[in-house]
Amino acid sequence: MSNPPRLSPQGLSHQEVLARMRELRTEDARWQEGRTWSLVYNAGEDVRRLLAEAYTEFMSENGLSPFAFPSLRRFESEVLAIAAELFHGEGVAGTMTSGGTESILMAVKTARDFARAERGITEPEMVMPASVHPAFQKAAHYFGVKAVNVPVGPDFRADVAAMRAALTPRTVLMVGSAPAYPQGVVDPISELAALAKERGLLFHVDACLGGFLLPFARKLGHAIPDFDFAVPGVTSLSADLHKYGYAAKGASLVLYRTPELRRYQFFTYADWSGGIYASPSMAGTRPGGAIAAAWAILKYLGEEGYLRLTGTVLDTAKALREGIAAIPGLKLLGEPRLSIFAFGSDTLDVYALGDAMEARGWKLDRQMMPPALHLMVTPAHAKVVEPFLADLRACAAGLASGEPAPEGSAAMYGMLGAMPDRAEAADFIRQFMDSLYE
Repeated sequence: MSNPPRLSPQGLSHQEVLARMRELRTEDARWQEGRTWSLVYNAGEDVRRLLAEAYTEFMSENGLSPFAFPSLRRFESEVLAIAAELFHGEGVAGTMTSGGTESILMAVKTARDFARAERGITEPEMVMPASVHPAFQKAAHYFGVKAVNVPVGPDFRADVAAMRAALTPRTVLMVGSAPAYPQGVVDPISELAALAKERGLLFHVDACLGGFLLPFARKLGHAIPDFDFAVPGVTSLSADLHKYGYAAKGASLVLYRTPELRRYQFFTYADWSGGIYASPSMAGTRPGGAIAAAWAILKYLGEEGYLRLTGTVLDTAKALREGIAAIPGLKLLGEPRLSIFAFGSDTLDVYALGDAMEARGWKLDRQMMPPALHLMVTPAHAKVVEPFLADLRACAAGLASGEPAPEGSAAMYGMLGAMPDRAEAADFIRQFMDSLYE
């Protein structure tokens, strides 16, 4: 057993530190080559260089204090104003956050506190389609809100009638996705928001993934349903700048229809000997680099840049969907029209297919219920459509002919998906996480 790392008596040189870091990343996903289909939203080397410089320029500044760093306050205010216009939100108010999870946490916490103060609800519930991001489950766990998960319809979109049936006097929030991550379809936001408005409920749109893609897709002529503050009944919306906004991680935002609603997000404390404490979101220290880089990329790309990148993404995704649908044994799930989608099979083990593709250098996300492989398309993938489809055809044909797949995660995903006791499955994942962080 090797000795655990310890702080060395003498530091390494600048060059030695960087050399060791580069050595350790040799097995990382090869996102620069377009071979990774999640996690990294690569818009090109010019964007990466700008983000690196903008982030580094404000690396030491702390967004906790808008008085100490008025530049950060200006950056954040302008980012929020640009987003408000994109999402038809005249008069809306919001904050930047560290990512989609924090934005969702804040929206749920706000709904809980609003309902407690305005409606006297002490045992809150939120009603949402089962396809929503797990960050809503995390928020329910953290903030003591009961998550009511409603099965989606056969098209993988939220079932409005089933959502209506799930409402109770304790419901404080309804949720819809634009789009939902698993199958890349947009929930019927207008119908869901109308239901929420009818019942006097708050309604949150999770546009963390699609927020900075959908408005530009619409400008390019794609049929995009209303999903934002143009819809009566939408009271809050989250959108990630570090996804299709192409900002540096971590940068997201959450917007509310009124400043009065946003106040329920804030935390303030007036009785500390260290002075007045006020925090807009979960974090205390807020990295100035992420705020500055988000402002920088919006200014750098402008509408023309976002239209160009969105066009590339949607054209690439369409070519990939058509190519996958043409491969014997594979089928798309639902009717995705945007940049993310999943595909499965009635005849092939898709988890084994994922392992076979990974052996060829492709990183695809695995999904369950139903088993599927998932792609998130960025501008960097435009150059790999044909190589990817060629490898996918070869791997699918190999499995169909009985060729064994390389050893990978297929057995684990198959076992997890088949476990009837979902609490047991969750416990298995916790044990697996333990092993990762030993």
